[in-house]
Amino acid sequence: MQQREERLAELQQALREFAHRRDWEQFHTPKNLVMALIVEAAELVEHFQWLTPEQADRLDEGVREEVRMEMADIFIYLLRLAERLDVDLLAAAEEKMAINEERFPVERVRGKAGRPET
Repeated sequence: MQQREERLAELQQALREFAHRRDWEQFHTPKNLVMALIVEAAELVEHFQWLTPEQADRLDEGVREEVRMEMADIFIYLLRLAERLDVDLLAAAEEKMAINEERFPVERVRGKAGRPET
């Protein structure tokens, strides 16, 4: 776990330095980062938009690489946003998983899509 946290911190530091060297902090406001993140998410969606579930499971190598890069863009913007808003993403994800464990108990949701009835 600590190694993962260290790698994440190192990546955030590298992203911070990348932006600083280019004088981009002025543009990396939470609003702008969220907007950029959603644009990148839309670009990811484009790769799957008209595919059947079977086709989406079997992307060719070129499309798979494009998808990989879109996912990287999303991750990068999310990391920058987390830094700007002082959010510990690992802690937030762990907390959200604990919440989801309670919201979606296996015995009520196993094999079902959508939200469980309360």
